[in-house]
Amino acid sequence: MPGSAASALQPAAALTKGWARFFVALGLALAVGLPLGFHWTSGPWAALLRTVALGLVAVLMFGIFEQWPKRLPRWLARWVLQVVGVGVAMPLTTVTIYILATKAGAPPFWLVKDRMDGWMSLTFLSILLAPWTALAALLRQKEAFARHQALAFDLERSELERQALDARLSLLQAQVAPHFLFNTLANVQALVDAGSPQAPVVLRSLTAYLRAAVPQLHEPVTTLARELQLVEAYLELMHMRMPDRLQFELHVDEAALALPCPPTALLTLVENAVRHGIDPSEEGGRIDIHVQRDRDRCLIRVIDTGVGLRRTNEGLGTGLTALRERLQLMFGGDAVLRVTAQEPRGVCAELDLPARGGSN
Repeated sequence: MPGSAASALQPAAALTKGWARFFVALGLALAVGLPLGFHWTSGPWAALLRTVALGLVAVLMFGIFEQWPKRLPRWLARWVLQVVGVGVAMPLTTVTIYILATKAGAPPFWLVKDRMDGWMSLTFLSILLAPWTALAALLRQKEAFARHQALAFDLERSELERQALDARLSLLQAQVAPHFLFNTLANVQALVDAGSPQAPVVLRSLTAYLRAAVPQLHEPVTTLARELQLVEAYLELMHMRMPDRLQFELHVDEAALALPCPPTALLTLVENAVRHGIDPSEEGGRIDIHVQRDRDRCLIRVIDTGVGLRRTNEGLGTGLTALRERLQLMFGGDAVLRVTAQEPRGVCAELDLPARGGSN
């Protein structure tokens, strides 16, 4: 929580705590004063007024020693000062009450047996109840503070975990960007090195494509519709490069177009199929992309007829490894990436995502 907001809440919290203490003291004073008043020689109202006065003094002393003095010796705990302060204030308050209640010219209350008995009863009850009530309030306050601190720590930990996940996701997306760009530029460079007359056309198409694609690399989320546009543009570029060796087709459920999708997720699967499936094959191959929504799930399959799975030192490859980690960060265990071999050859990369958002 920002400092200004926390500072604004502090007076309100202090006011709420002060009123809560007042009502607790008032309730306890009434609970003691009402039965005591039936046996009070000066009447029940006198007993009630005196117990209420004692309750208010106890609250006042409790609050004063909560803030003052600012610094205490190491050997003195503040809660001890509060409890002792409330306990000492009780007999002093009862003495003050009885002195103020003595009429002018009347003997002191300690010389009048009934009044002395009343003072002793009131003092005993106040010393018995007030410090223990203060101690109980301190324990409740300590428990409430511990709960508040635990909640604050939980919120702070959750925020730090969220920031860590966001940072990790941003790092992975930053790794995806150069990975994709370098692979695409390497394909164009091969076309230029071969002296193909298609090179200028491909380069112009690539420039237009990258102008649309690069901004999406840094977005936290995109839609399947936009992702499919990029994929189709990418496949058109690759088809220009190897028109006789690459064929492709998209089979898309329109109900899935508005669904959110991690940026470059589908593009990574398609690029992987071109780079590791179609490109190494002398006769090339075909890529079929299927996007299907089924209630609360969205199934994406990229099937190629290339050379198939091959063992490499990179395992699934940098792109698929990064994609799998991004899916884990964004969806937890609710998203699945499967890569399986096809017969007689080729690979099927399957992405099973939760269909969150979009239109039903």
